[in-house]
Amino acid sequence: MGRLVKKEAQGPLEIPPSDKSRYACMCGLSKNQPFCDSSHHKTRDEQREKLYKYNEDGTREEVKQD
Repeated sequence: MGRLVKKEAQGPLEIPPSDKSRYACMCGLSKNQPFCDSSHHKTRDEQREKLYKYNEDGTREEVKQD
């Protein structure tokens, strides 16, 4: 079963560097939580007024809202 991710951010949050830049996941899709694994690229064509569900295999479905 997939999970419903309801977030508005479509990119990572930079964590100030010590020896190299690190980014925190802000989209909720990273398999390497709390760090970004670039999964946010899947969200680039989302429409703001719609809600999406991302399945474990990486596919996306629009969730109908009442």
